[in-house]
Amino acid sequence: MSPFLLFALMLFSQFMAGFNTPLPPPIYGDHVSILSIDGGGIKGIIPATVLVYLDKALKAKDPTTSLADYFDVISGTSTGGLMTLMLTAPSSPGSNQPLFTPSEVVQFYKENGPDIFKLRPLWDPIRCPKYDGVFLRNKARELLKKTRLNQTLTNVVITSFDEQKIYPVIFSSFKLKTQTYLNALLSDIGLATSAAPTFFPSHEFQNDGVKFDLIDGAMAANNPALVAASEVIQHSGDKEILMLSLGTGIPKPKEKLGGIFDLGCQAAWLPFHIDVISEVAFSTDMTHYYLATIFPGLLPDENYLRIEEYNLPPYMNEMDNAKPRNMKNLEKVGKGLLTQKVKRMKVNTFQPFELDQTNAQALDRLAEKLFAERQLRLKRKSMEEGGRPFIETI
Repeated sequence: MSPFLLFALMLFSQFMAGFNTPLPPPIYGDHVSILSIDGGGIKGIIPATVLVYLDKALKAKDPTTSLADYFDVISGTSTGGLMTLMLTAPSSPGSNQPLFTPSEVVQFYKENGPDIFKLRPLWDPIRCPKYDGVFLRNKARELLKKTRLNQTLTNVVITSFDEQKIYPVIFSSFKLKTQTYLNALLSDIGLATSAAPTFFPSHEFQNDGVKFDLIDGAMAANNPALVAASEVIQHSGDKEILMLSLGTGIPKPKEKLGGIFDLGCQAAWLPFHIDVISEVAFSTDMTHYYLATIFPGLLPDENYLRIEEYNLPPYMNEMDNAKPRNMKNLEKVGKGLLTQKVKRMKVNTFQPFELDQTNAQALDRLAEKLFAERQLRLKRKSMEEGGRPFIETI
């Protein structure tokens, strides 16, 4: 065999080694990557549609990979938490392929949204919460089976809130070594983070001797980006963070208060949960503020991409409007975001301002960074395993 052919085969084998291989830990790279997905019920179609674009951009570079092969952490609240589990749960035991791709997530919303948000029958004496949650509970258990938090394809951070103990519960892969009771079934975690007050019943379960009575993660942080960043900083040192944060759409400021709770149920719920409301400390605006002011060194502007629709029509802001026409419109909003200019939040006025590039262009650049980071880690890990030590502390 000629030296040239031998060299070509070695180069090809190293190139192929990067395909279908789990992402090496941040110690081998220059950044820690985070994907954060807000809550918002059926409006989860919007961020899922944005992720379809990113997934295609990454698959163009390596068709065997998924989002879990590029992000060190995927974090979500409520519908974003459910989406996180769909993107990180293995498709089968031992598989490194996810249960859902982003395009399949969009299809899941379209097919199952009407049943998830199906009103109780008129003869049902129970009027609140608005939905009994039976379909979602059965579907979660059917899809996620017995998979637990320690079996996800990448690190996961999902928010919830214990309405009895009155404090947030963060299901984090990083906490499992010291808080084993958090290693719950993914179905329980998904049902907990999506148990929106007045819409669905709280989710009660027990794991490792600890009882939980959990409601929607939005009661702790509707935008979980700051929670995810905090988990990363605690466990991954001072590496720069590369973050994609996706919203589910908000109406114009004067209309923001509409649709938070279903009016038919809030009167019965709020008097007994004032203490819960008082604990809601992390609004989306404040998350932007903290990320911009507290972590500028670890999260420089060029490493942070927030994609949000700031002018969502009021009729599309209802988290439970799963009518086919509305879901189709939500998908259009997600696609429309791709052509919009990137928006940043002014920390002094909390008003968005536009940058020169579109969200699609920003996602393309992000895909380049994520791919380069993955290749760098694979190369450094390969060097170490081949007897050429790569030494670096986190």
